[in-house]
Amino acid sequence: MKKLIILLFITVLFTHCSSVRVFNTEAATDAEPGKYKTFGFYEVKASGDTIPRNFDERLAILKKAIQAEMEKKGYRFAGSGPDLLINIGIVVKQEIQTRQTNWQNDGRFTYMGQRNYSWKSEEVEVGRYRDGTLTLHIIEAVRHKMIWKGSIEGVVPEKIDPTGKTAGQALQKLFAEYPFTAN
Repeated sequence: MKKLIILLFITVLFTHCSSVRVFNTEAATDAEPGKYKTFGFYEVKASGDTIPRNFDERLAILKKAIQAEMEKKGYRFAGSGPDLLINIGIVVKQEIQTRQTNWQNDGRFTYMGQRNYSWKSEEVEVGRYRDGTLTLHIIEAVRHKMIWKGSIEGVVPEKIDPTGKTAGQALQKLFAEYPFTAN
């Protein structure tokens, strides 16, 4: 019974963990964290026929989650004249998930004509998903010098989460690597 409870706990733990991966974080050695009190955003420009119709809504959710994490670090949002500017980079790719057929599950002969039967293993599509990468560059506004950069990647949900919970959890992981706080 005890082993079953432990196994159930481990299963629940792993199924509820986020599949977001943090990478490429780097802080500037000459940053002056005591000087920074406010932050703002660079204008995000997107164009082309691959931009989804709900891009602006998703961007607003991301900005709100970033703002919440920066405020946890002690910064205030400033619409004009901020100490720090945040540049948001987004890349989304459509991916195809496949599996390899095998004789045991998929082994059926196909008729090729004149008593020629054959079977070969092949890739079969089982699903499609969107893989996204979000990169943040935090820039000192006066010197135009980057003080920190970090990236996260994961599967982009098909439906928009209007509460921002998914984006908030992902950005919480990213900002755990952000070394500075406002004084």
